[in-house]
Amino acid sequence: MVGTGGPVASFSVWDYVVFAATILGAAGIGLFQAIRGRKETTSDEFLLGGRQMTAVPVAMSLTASFMSGITVIGTPAEAYRFGAAFWLFGFAYAIMSTVTAELFVPLFYRLGITSAYEYLEMRFSRPIRIIGTSMYIVQTALYTGLVIYAPALALNQITGLNLWGVLVATGAVCILYCTLGGLKAVIWTDVLQMVVMLAGFVAVIARGAVLQGGLTKVWEDAGEGGRLKAFDFDPDPRKRHSFWTIVIGGSIMWVSIYSINQSQVQRYISCKTLGHAKMSLYVNMVGLWVTVSLAMVTGLTMYSIYKTCDPLTNSDVTTSDQLLPYLVMDILAVYPGIPGLFVAAAYSGTLSTVSSSINALVAVTMEDFIIPLWENRTQKQVTWLNMGLSIFFGGLCIGMAGVASLMGGVLQAALSIFGMISGPLLGLYLLGMFFHTPNSIGSLSGMIIGLVLTLWVGIGAQIYPPTADKTLPLPLTTVGCNSTISQNHTTQAPWTSATPMTTLPTVRPLLADSWYSLSYLYFSALGAVVTIVSGLVISIATGGCKQEKLHPDLFVKKSDMFCFRGYNTSEVKIRILYKKEGIDNKAFTELQSEIISKDMTTKL
Repeated sequence: MVGTGGPVASFSVWDYVVFAATILGAAGIGLFQAIRGRKETTSDEFLLGGRQMTAVPVAMSLTASFMSGITVIGTPAEAYRFGAAFWLFGFAYAIMSTVTAELFVPLFYRLGITSAYEYLEMRFSRPIRIIGTSMYIVQTALYTGLVIYAPALALNQITGLNLWGVLVATGAVCILYCTLGGLKAVIWTDVLQMVVMLAGFVAVIARGAVLQGGLTKVWEDAGEGGRLKAFDFDPDPRKRHSFWTIVIGGSIMWVSIYSINQSQVQRYISCKTLGHAKMSLYVNMVGLWVTVSLAMVTGLTMYSIYKTCDPLTNSDVTTSDQLLPYLVMDILAVYPGIPGLFVAAAYSGTLSTVSSSINALVAVTMEDFIIPLWENRTQKQVTWLNMGLSIFFGGLCIGMAGVASLMGGVLQAALSIFGMISGPLLGLYLLGMFFHTPNSIGSLSGMIIGLVLTLWVGIGAQIYPPTADKTLPLPLTTVGCNSTISQNHTTQAPWTSATPMTTLPTVRPLLADSWYSLSYLYFSALGAVVTIVSGLVISIATGGCKQEKLHPDLFVKKSDMFCFRGYNTSEVKIRILYKKEGIDNKAFTELQSEIISKDMTTKL
């Protein structure tokens, strides 16, 4: 009987068919893009889609990249265990989209960059660019390995799907269409994967609503279980999720992910016009709202079904990440093929994230390491190298998945640590974009100080996880289970995934319940603020930035933002001529740009 505990069904033949069809569909799109663009083999075409992409597919790709397999499985579990507070991230997504679209996109767009870290060399120095790129490569390789492994482990333990077979298949498919189709293949497969992910959520919600007697009953059960209390205005920064930690800390965290992460930057700078680039982020914002809403409703539906028999406490599953796969096999196994659709949804998130990472890793490796040192290169050599790097990084990500299987909880700690890198890096970019004073010494020193602090609090939080009064897990029961096994569970660190819950250390230092209990959503904010303040102070102490000839295009301008935008007639006509010439998104040298501008002004 559904919702009363015990073993669930395993995959049927039709489930394997649906799952395989989705994976092959993604590979097919990559092959199609490779055949379609076989005559366009430039590096710009491979890495940026020829800078001719439009807003909607790029927006769907941005959203799909956010929806990793961990997110597909983890967000409903978040609603099940902690309630609807996660829904408040809708505010953070709106703030992130606006800040990225109005501040970062115009800056990167007019500079014509391929790697987001090119800006660090333009504004500061080449060593800082190399440091930023290196941090990104290490972070992305480790994270991508976890993205492949964690959902595979959770699904394997519930569905019986062969773990290593799927790991290798996932990596192989991503390598195939990334190598052959480049960014266009990545974006268009993301569109397909986004549709599959949303369909997976809808299938679970629809079946759950039928079993429970409608969504109204699901909502009532969630309310009675305390799952709808989303607005907690307690300003305590140690509270894992409150209105302030999510809206303030969450916004800064997501800005650091979308504004300077190569995987995201590479998408919106591939758009053919600045308008399309900005619009892609606003459409992506709507996509994030829809996605998180479906994920949260899925979690509330899961609570309604298991409100009297928690599979986690009843030992039907060993981690919270297995809750949603368990629910799928429990309520959808009677419809052959539908569980396969859900697994395809989870793996679509994995494919999207992995392919995005591979393409971004190739871009930064080429632009930041190889091309500056390789002058006598031919276009054919660059093309082959791009493809070779795609294969290399794809294999590396599969290797990292293997490392994840051996490291277990240690890699979860690594994930949280590398996630904290984004805060100090964001502070470094903000120093360069808004202030003329910071120099290379001050900015690099500020970033190191910010990184040390975030690593300190992050590692401390991993060793001494916050107590239940900070994370606020909601009550669950097993009174309605067919069989109940008593088991004690303790609070899990907020970033952990696919690992059993661990007991808290018996001896806790004084910092454990204060500094180490800081909400994980404030890590990025802490890193950014400390980097900015210390970077400014050290820069002033070391003489400030003496490069008097810094180009104004390296800084954010009032005209970048929609609320200050106003063009005179000649500016509008020049922009129209630029579009007619097809150069709205081309990386021209300063001299070329001046010549073209003068020529167009003469035409007017």
